[in-house]
Amino acid sequence: MNLRSKNRISAEFSMSSMTDIIFLLLIFFMLTSNLVAPTGMPVSLPTSKATTAVIQKISVTITPDLKYYLNENQVTLAELEPRLAALLQGTDDGVVVLHVDKSVPVEYLVNVASVATTLNAKVTLATVPSEQ
Repeated sequence: MNLRSKNRISAEFSMSSMTDIIFLLLIFFMLTSNLVAPTGMPVSLPTSKATTAVIQKISVTITPDLKYYLNENQVTLAELEPRLAALLQGTDDGVVVLHVDKSVPVEYLVNVASVATTLNAKVTLATVPSEQ
């Protein structure tokens, strides 16, 4: 008496569908990681209705205790201009993104913006999109 079944189940596993899924996940994470532009200094940014994404190369941060950071390195206001000039050297369209805490008086923002504009850089103020 023959008790073996006539339908044999193949023990092979096709990896082609698994590699497709991994490839799609890789593409997804590569695209979404470019959209995230974290700043290193924790400041409370002001809100605005109109926001545009700017590729951030040079970042100037002013914290609530009035400390200046140039690309996460602490500098004084006197050191800011020469270091900013060194970073902007050799670039045609230098963009400086200002991350200023909303509790900082406007005069400090204007001081940093005037330093950047004297170096022929475009100044952009970082904001958080409003909830509306």
